[in-house]
Amino acid sequence: MTKRKRRSFDPEFKLECAQLVVDQGCTIKSTTEAMGVSKSTLESWVRQLRAERVGSSPKATPLTPEQRKIRELEKKIKRIEEEKEIPKKGYRSLDVRLPEQFSLIEKLKTSHTVKLLCEVFGIHRSSYRYWVGRPRSLSTERIKLRSEVRRAYELSNGSAGARTIADIVTARGTPLSRYRAANLMKDLELVSCQLPGHSYRKTTQEHPAAPNLLNRQFAVTEPNQVFTGDVTYIWTGQRWAYLAVVLDLFARKPVGWAMSLSPDSELTSKALAMAFESRGRPKGLMFHSDQGCHYTSRKFRQLLWRHQITQSMSRRGNCWDNSPMERFFRSLKTEWVPTTGYRNFAEAQRSITDYIVSYYSNHRPHQYNGGLTPNESERQFWFAHKTVASFT
Repeated sequence: MTKRKRRSFDPEFKLECAQLVVDQGCTIKSTTEAMGVSKSTLESWVRQLRAERVGSSPKATPLTPEQRKIRELEKKIKRIEEEKEIPKKGYRSLDVRLPEQFSLIEKLKTSHTVKLLCEVFGIHRSSYRYWVGRPRSLSTERIKLRSEVRRAYELSNGSAGARTIADIVTARGTPLSRYRAANLMKDLELVSCQLPGHSYRKTTQEHPAAPNLLNRQFAVTEPNQVFTGDVTYIWTGQRWAYLAVVLDLFARKPVGWAMSLSPDSELTSKALAMAFESRGRPKGLMFHSDQGCHYTSRKFRQLLWRHQITQSMSRRGNCWDNSPMERFFRSLKTEWVPTTGYRNFAEAQRSITDYIVSYYSNHRPHQYNGGLTPNESERQFWFAHKTVASFT
């Protein structure tokens, strides 16, 4: 019996994983699934990062009186900003009857406390509780379905259509057809906006150093066989930021990503390095991309050579040769990114990481996977793979 080889990780990869939990608010579970590391390993990296930042053990010393005063002022400022935000979310219609105000509180209580909302609207909490517990004409089943539909809609950041919502609700244990989902969305006044079609010019010219080896064979039979990558731009308040993503074609799962203010080979190399490390440094891997200079540069090609990855490139001007990546970026921008962009780079990085790690990989059903999420599709593959291996 051969001894199992212990995995090793680069310091940059450890830092990237720990920052997802400490700085960007990702959960331990979602981060371990996205990065391909164990829970105990990730927790040790998080503890190490926090200890290094404060220069002491995780149990911090009490704050000085001056710092307590600063914290109290920050708490008051936060409350004032929250109270200013509530009327905006209430559609600027506070001067309405009591039932309408109760309805606004019901919608906003997912992001604010009921106590604060009642104080802002000048309503007794006992009145609100009585309104919540009042007899309703709707059946219990329909109320539950309406709640599940709204939850799935909010989970998708207001982008999911009837088909996607039906798949999400059904996956959670409540059977729902797309037609009934459409009727419930109509009752709840939930609308999903879709972009119109776009025509692209096509050419047959290949890159002299890296031909189109993939040749649109996007149906991959196993994970860690073919990765695809691309770069897009995101508005971050005062300038454009650039996002590089690497997909595993088997389940269309994003396995590596990076954001930067420059669309250079450093950005694409960082995304590929994350993908290669998180997937356990697979052998016999192919990486497919377009003919952008950040993929044809010497630095990026040296990285491919170092990891023994075969390079494949789309034909010039032919985006259909890398359509899975194009489709992923379209989903990201129509489902998640605000139409006006983000206020700053940090906000964009947190939001996009949450979309990739949480919503897209864990909750969003993918038509290519037969309505399964990328994580669930890979889990079923590895479960079947282990079951077959146990009989051989």
